[in-house]
Amino acid sequence: MPQSVHEADPSATPDPSTSSARSMASAAALVMLFFILSRATGLLREVVIGAQFGTSAELDAYLAAFRVPDLLFQLVAGGALGSAFIPTFSASWSRGNQAAAWLLFSRILNLVTLFLVVLAGSAALLAPLLVERVIAPGFSPDQQALTVDLMRWMLISTVVFGASGLVMGALNAAQHFLLPAAAPVLYNTAIIGGAWLLAPRLGVYGLVIGVVIGALAHLLVQLPGLLRRGAVYRFSLGAGDADVREVARLMGPRVLGLLFVQLNFLVNTILASNLPAGSLSALNYAWLLMLLPQGIFAQAIATVAFPTFAAQIATGKQAEMGRSLARILSTVLFLTLPATVVLLVLRLPLVQLLFQRGSFSLESSHSVAFALQFYALGLVAHSVVEIVVRAFYALHDTLTPVLVGVGAMVLNILLSLLWIGGMGYGGLALANSAATAVEMVVLVWLLGRRLGRIDLAALGSSLLRSGLAAAGVAGALLLWLGWITEQPQLDALLPPGWVAGLGGLVLAGLVYLLLSMALGNQELRSFTSLLGRPSLTRNK
Repeated sequence: MPQSVHEADPSATPDPSTSSARSMASAAALVMLFFILSRATGLLREVVIGAQFGTSAELDAYLAAFRVPDLLFQLVAGGALGSAFIPTFSASWSRGNQAAAWLLFSRILNLVTLFLVVLAGSAALLAPLLVERVIAPGFSPDQQALTVDLMRWMLISTVVFGASGLVMGALNAAQHFLLPAAAPVLYNTAIIGGAWLLAPRLGVYGLVIGVVIGALAHLLVQLPGLLRRGAVYRFSLGAGDADVREVARLMGPRVLGLLFVQLNFLVNTILASNLPAGSLSALNYAWLLMLLPQGIFAQAIATVAFPTFAAQIATGKQAEMGRSLARILSTVLFLTLPATVVLLVLRLPLVQLLFQRGSFSLESSHSVAFALQFYALGLVAHSVVEIVVRAFYALHDTLTPVLVGVGAMVLNILLSLLWIGGMGYGGLALANSAATAVEMVVLVWLLGRRLGRIDLAALGSSLLRSGLAAAGVAGALLLWLGWITEQPQLDALLPPGWVAGLGGLVLAGLVYLLLSMALGNQELRSFTSLLGRPSLTRNK
């Protein structure tokens, strides 16, 4: 685990809570840097894809083809496996029984790979029926045939990602974060190469080749980390082993929850396939833009917090976990509230800045911005849920967040059906944000009752200060956009959206910094202190 090299007073008695917080902050700083790089390359990936395909029917087919491969990965080897595997692996690792931990890793790896090979092969055989009857019934026959071909190729990456996802979970549980955080960068780079170099000659098939190569790179880059951690592979299934059964027990509810999440994405795909061509693409671009700050901030912090939470529970330090959770939630609110404002107010300039080139027209920019305003409303909720569910998983409680998540996804689907008639695909985005907000409130309330030690008063104070500063950012950005519209000569100097978008981002950062300082925001001091410690990024 990353350590600070600052000298300590030898006469002082260290506070375990403070030590744990510093360790998580150190690791979070490292992971956040790579998450930023990952999101930057992911954004570049979408920029290149947008320039090649815009919001076209061909890209709609590519996105629809992801549904079944992603469903299989998520249910067998994605978030469900990680949330069950990491606490069980951490229990053996924290007790010093590394041999048992690596034996568990080998058995789960073998079982997951076997399941995915069988399921992916079955899906490849049934692909025509799945596309025509389930995934994209509104597509034309030619578009459905293209979706079938693309799906079969991408099922290869599903099997590879199954192994890679488990390797990532093992390394994170062993407190190694560097290579798992770097893996998505290589994945995105491969897709960029496919879109840039292959797509002009092979069309959307160039993207799929990039996906398969990227999945292999995602796995291979992490293997040296396993060797450095002393991993020993054994060809063993061990279906009757107690730890394997514990992973399966914890996975059960989570699989159910993820099934409903994937069903929601599937419903969106089905509904969008009956809307004008490009609707699914516009939804996808907007969703990815919302995920950009969510990934940089919330996912980076959650990646580090989860194994730490699990270790704290495994060693009987529940009160310490409660204090860590409160600090983390305050930081997430501090980072995501201004990001929400930026996405809402600067939605069109940002879309133009990032995507409007090549086949991505002004009409495409307006389509994406329309969906983005509704997705942005759910950024804070998505980020808080990302953290809170990890706390439940660390407590070996996968059922509670799953039940709440299932309820939220049912609400999401009902609201989508209700709102799509009057709002088109914007109704699908708004339904997602509304349902996630309800999920966040319920989960925080239940976790507070479970722990009894979440400092809600401190969280409320942090939310008030960050909210006031974010409101100031909103006012400044609205004034900025009003001034820009009266200066047409500025937009003539650069491509559309660049002046308003880049200038607005700089202005937002400065205003939020100054207002946070004036309001005495504790999270600002913690964050700037963390950034000022280069030693914190050292990973042992």
